[in-house]
Amino acid sequence: METRRSFLRKSALAATAVGVYPLSESALAGAPSGELRVGLIGVGLRGTNHLRNLLLRDDVRVTALCDTDPARLELAAQAILEAGKPKAAVFGEHEHSYRDLLALESVDAVIISTPWLWHTPMAVDAMKAGKYTGLEVSAATTLAECWDLVDTHEATGTHLMLLENVNYRRDIMAVLRMVREGVFGELVHFRCGYQHDLREVKFNNGKQPYGGGVEFGEKAISEARWRTFHSLKRNADVYPTHGLGPVAAMANINRGNRMVSLTSSATKGIGLHNHIVAQGGEDHPNASLKFMQGDVITTTIGTAQGETIIVTHDCNLPRPYSLGFRVQGARGLWEVDGSRIYIEGRSEPHRWDEAAPWLEQYDHPLWQKYGEYATGAGHGGMDFFVLHAFVESAKAGITPPIDAYDAAAWSAITPLSERSIAEGGAPQYVPDFTRGRWIRRSPYNWIKDTF
Repeated sequence: METRRSFLRKSALAATAVGVYPLSESALAGAPSGELRVGLIGVGLRGTNHLRNLLLRDDVRVTALCDTDPARLELAAQAILEAGKPKAAVFGEHEHSYRDLLALESVDAVIISTPWLWHTPMAVDAMKAGKYTGLEVSAATTLAECWDLVDTHEATGTHLMLLENVNYRRDIMAVLRMVREGVFGELVHFRCGYQHDLREVKFNNGKQPYGGGVEFGEKAISEARWRTFHSLKRNADVYPTHGLGPVAAMANINRGNRMVSLTSSATKGIGLHNHIVAQGGEDHPNASLKFMQGDVITTTIGTAQGETIIVTHDCNLPRPYSLGFRVQGARGLWEVDGSRIYIEGRSEPHRWDEAAPWLEQYDHPLWQKYGEYATGAGHGGMDFFVLHAFVESAKAGITPPIDAYDAAAWSAITPLSERSIAEGGAPQYVPDFTRGRWIRRSPYNWIKDTF
């Protein structure tokens, strides 16, 4: 950790590396430069991880904290002092105390790491307050909220960055480089998703995060207090961006391409009920609940350029973790499961290559230069890069690499999948949140070395 602190203080990265992708629009005039003063709204497990990484930077000062959990507030406030930083203002008396934080002149930018239903309201208020806004995923839960994010950005000129860390994963960035250099040829098809056994996240005993038990809501702690209700009430892909975000970047969504329509289907939902019975018995009160969400949600998206994207949500059944990536073009494909690649003319016909040598050959220069400094930042180092892109974009007052239009388009999969499932798999039109500007917006570019 000290290595990363020294690195961020001394290296040229702090001045040159903004993100994986180019910035396509002009900066907001008068944006802060030099030291960035950040307020954190939500300091649970995710917000605390952002705090730890921010405290390693000498160009950032965390000036304010907000959370309705006094224990989490105290931990975060103490961490700031232990890092030798000035004391932060603290807010948390009620659920709208974050607005007091937004009123502070000592806050230039905010990072929102709260339960999903609060994401859009807080982000809208933050943009209206003129605070450069970093928003955890997903950004919105309804189509109206997606439009709220876009409309507020356009009305205020304040930028929003969706903090989708998987776009910065090392293998994803290597494959992005391969896409940009034409290794796969013209792109045709993608697969992705969120396939992650979250039963121990959605239920616990209220004593420790992810620690057994079958309670959720007020009797639980951490994400089990709120996340499980989405499975109870919604039959939808409620968490699409970890898979869709990287694929959208490769496919130039919102930048020369866009998602046009989708269809979704859902299996029956038995996984959460079976977990409750296995852990708490058939007589447990939660065993009588009917969870609306199907265990496997499958969404097929069509794009303006003729590609298809299959997105899978699979979080309620026993399974190993995988985001299920597949990138397929006219000359070959990469699949993350099995870690395999096939490139026509370079691979032995009809036989897979191990992906590791290919990914090493096309390792992204940002990871080659700075990967060692990302160690310990969280999620294999990708948290280092996504947070750095946010800080540098906010300091410069420029459009972030993952902007309000991306946040809206990627998050729209949730309400659109819900509607398609409810209508028996009927096709749904994906709104053009750019209002036609996708045609002329600069595509994601491969930039050789600096960002």
